[in-house]
Parts: sequence; C-alpha cells; structure tokens
Amino acid sequence: MTATRDGGASARIADSIRSDILGGRLEPGARIRQEDLAARFGASRLPVREALRSLEADGLVTLIANTGAWVSRLTLAECVEIYQTRERIEPLLLRYAIPGYPTERVDRLAELAVRMEGTRDIEEFLALDREFHLDSYEGSATSLLGGLVHRLWNATQHYRRAYTRLLDDHRRRIVHDEHHLLVTSLRDGDAEGAERILEGHIRRTRLQLARHPEVFESP
Repeated sequence: MTATRDGGASARIADSIRSDILGGRLEPGARIRQEDLAARFGASRLPVREALRSLEADGLVTLIANTGAWVSRLTLAECVEIYQTRERIEPLLLRYAIPGYPTERVDRLAELAVRMEGTRDIEEFLALDREFHLDSYEGSATSLLGGLVHRLWNATQHYRRAYTRLLDDHRRRIVHDEHHLLVTSLRDGDAEGAERILEGHIRRTRLQLARHPEVFESP
C-alpha cells in the first residue's frame, strides 16, 4: 500500500515539475531542491527522488551524485548535435508512421497547423507545435526511435522557445508554410516529400539558433 502511495506521489511530483520545465517556469540551470519539493507536495524524500530520476530519464533534469538536481541545460554545441540528430531520425520516424496513416490524424494535424498560424502567443504556439509533430509520429512501428525523439524534444524545449522569440514575420511565415506543406504531403501519402519538408524544417531551426550563441549563455 505504501509503495502504491509513493508511486502515485512520485508521478504527481514528476508531472508537476515536467509541466513547469516545459512551460518555461523553470529555466535551464535552475536548482531543484529535494527538501523544497517534499514540503511543496507533502511527500517524503523517496517519491521526490523517484520523480527526479524519472525526469532525468526524460532528459529534463540533471542529477549529480551527492550534489543535487538542476534543470538540464545545453551548450550551443550540444544543441547543434541534438538538432543534427533530429534532422536524421525524425524523418525516419515519420516514414515508419505513414503506412496506414489515418485520415483523422491528417485532419487533426491540419487543424493544429491552422491554430498555430492564428496565434501570436508563444506558449500556445509551442504547445500546439509539440502536439503537431509528436502526434504526426503516432503509430510508428518502432521500439526505439519514439522514446528517443521525445527525450530530444524535452531537452530542446527551452531553445525552441528562444527560437520562436527570434522569428521575424518572414521566418514565421516559412514555419507555418512548412507545417501546411507537411500536412499536404501526408494527405497525399508522399513519404519522401514529407521527409524532405521535415528535415528542412528542423535544419532551419538549428541554423537560426547557431546564429544566436547568447541564447546558451549562463544568466
């Protein structure tokens, strides 16, 4: 019974901290103190430690033995490496998902693309963009790539937020056009076209971030 309660507490704590990190309320490099979490959630240290280990596995938290926990942060070189990895594996993951792609999923992606185009709220855009891309991979018959892609998305969430803030009207138009083009390729069953659009979409973000090293500097 105690294990069940602790498991529930651990999941609740992890969900809350995950939301704070992905929502930008906890920024990269922020210290996460176990005693503060225990007091905040009325929990013992055990579920707090389990929650932090879960968040570390998600790529959101860095744990240093006998030292503490911090929101994970990236250097420019690390971010470039992650984006180069994403450029290669996300088109492959999309290809795995395309066979038998349901019309309802394409319709949902089209709706998300329109909603992204209609908002200037950065947090709303980021949430819709994350849903758009991760939902586009649903149904892929792979036991490895899906989890890896989720982890890479988690690791770069803060930097996508910074990228979105850097967009001028011209670049914002390109982002939206690429979303619509991706939907069209998926609706047409054009796997090669969808892969090319997605690869370029990710590469443009990498190149833009690389032009702004200040995004990766310590506050």
